[in-house]
Amino acid sequence: MTLSTLAEIMIIILLGMGSQWISWRFQMPAIVVMSVVGLLAGPIFGLIHPEDTFGDLFKPLISIAVAIILFEGSLSLSIKEIKGLGRPVIRIITVGALISWIFGSLAAHYVAGLGWAVSLVISALFIVTGPTVILPLLRQSKLKPRPSKILKWEGIIVDPLGALLAVLAFEVIVVLTNGTSDSSRLVDFFLGLLFAGFLGWACGRGVGWMFKKGYIPEFLKSPIVFAIVIGCFTISDEIKHETGLLAVTVMGMTLANIGIPSIQDMRHFKENISILLISVIFVMLTASLSMDTLFDIFQPGIIGFVVLMLFLVRPLSILLSTIRTDLTLGEKVLVGWIAPRGIVALTVSSYFASILLEEGYTDATIVTPLTFALVFFTVCAHGFTLEPLAKKLNLSIDDQPGILLVGSNAFTLSLGQFLQKLKVPFTIADSSLGKLEKVKKADLPFYHGEVLSEQTEHSIDMTPFEYLIAGTDYDSYNALVCSTFIPEYGRNNVFRLSVEEGEGETVKDLKPTIGGRVLFEEHYSLTKLSDAVENGFKFKRTPITKQYSYKQYNQDRSEKEIRLFVLKNTGALEFFTPDSDVKGEEGDIVISLSPPDEE
Repeated sequence: MTLSTLAEIMIIILLGMGSQWISWRFQMPAIVVMSVVGLLAGPIFGLIHPEDTFGDLFKPLISIAVAIILFEGSLSLSIKEIKGLGRPVIRIITVGALISWIFGSLAAHYVAGLGWAVSLVISALFIVTGPTVILPLLRQSKLKPRPSKILKWEGIIVDPLGALLAVLAFEVIVVLTNGTSDSSRLVDFFLGLLFAGFLGWACGRGVGWMFKKGYIPEFLKSPIVFAIVIGCFTISDEIKHETGLLAVTVMGMTLANIGIPSIQDMRHFKENISILLISVIFVMLTASLSMDTLFDIFQPGIIGFVVLMLFLVRPLSILLSTIRTDLTLGEKVLVGWIAPRGIVALTVSSYFASILLEEGYTDATIVTPLTFALVFFTVCAHGFTLEPLAKKLNLSIDDQPGILLVGSNAFTLSLGQFLQKLKVPFTIADSSLGKLEKVKKADLPFYHGEVLSEQTEHSIDMTPFEYLIAGTDYDSYNALVCSTFIPEYGRNNVFRLSVEEGEGETVKDLKPTIGGRVLFEEHYSLTKLSDAVENGFKFKRTPITKQYSYKQYNQDRSEKEIRLFVLKNTGALEFFTPDSDVKGEEGDIVISLSPPDEE
């Protein structure tokens, strides 16, 4: 049965997003799931044939999607983020990339059996890692900030550099092969490079200027930025092939570093689009492979090349390039192992395979299976080993999810002290140094600053936190904090403490779609909770066991006892709210505030 184009598009989207859900549900690397699903749907069972279905539109659609993904990734490349990491990052994307290119070329020639020309071109491309694979892995793993930032910056910056280095290698080979009469090709290449950088910078500055002057209304900002990104990429790529990626990366970095509030507002929307695009593209690319390509990847030369790239070339390039930097041995080992290749390697390699064949390099026929072998094996190897290796090297955040407490008062101070006993990560944040005085004296982790400020993400590590509780004296501020962090933590994990009338500002009839969920029962306001703590109420732990069920606990507890949350045996926290149906199970612990006259 032949599927219509519309039906195939529907299946591709469903498979992509279904893969994302499966990876989230079963804690598996999303890229691995998408690759396997694409192979099953394409070459193995023949359900979809994206390249045949889309025809001439297949490669342009992939290219535009990659440009948008790369632009979205570069929007997060604020120079402030790598404070103290500038030297190792620069060394890795320059010296490390050069070493990787040289040793990769040697491996391609002597092990995979490619000629020097094809080896130099394809190995230049293989220095890429890219946001299409690195960002999903970082999103699922809980790396500490330093290695996470290094991997993110390397992935986004090296992505266009790898494609450009491959173009440069090809141009040099053509010049050396055909003689000095073609030397103008190199001049054209470098001029195209300069134009791409300038175009990206100009587009970024132009968008920033229009945003600051208010020439673009809010509802048109995201669509117009998307249109400019596609225009920037296309114009640059039409003038000189493969420079479009550089142009959109420069545009994104320019916007990220000129301090426009609107960019932060759009970033969450663009992240959602990027997740959809990554999911769809990976399914399309893997589904378009042929069975011959799958069989070819098991050639001894290809397997040997992949093994060398995994265990020798990458670790060696990182260790050599980070000599005399402040990276620890553990950080060098982790970064030296993690280098999955992704969409850019797959798409650009097919372009070079075709033009190398046109130039008469017949050994370029194995470029596609070689690239897919490297992509698939690195995605699987690094996807499954990143988290356990990070834990082994003590470079991951504790599995126990933490809480960001916004607002310093008697209740949050006492809650923080109790969370410390439970070994639950937390930080108390407040813009008032006076209110934080007791927190400092209690030697609890705190952050002095405005959590809504852009500076916060550079001053405090948000990685350990999966929950946020806004508990200041102002309902309107609590609602604003919750609304701001909902895209970061999810609507179910963002809470606010209600404020009684006459005790600050009260937000009446707040819609449930904004402002976060009201924590505990609504009549337990921040004032009542603080008064309870000051009047001797104590935090109490009640284990749920076979002998003592959750139902029995509810029957035994007094009316004065305030249920707060359940610490699940998995480490997750389930908070009591007016609209929740929390149920304790065997192995869970119920946390509550108990009156002083009760044990």
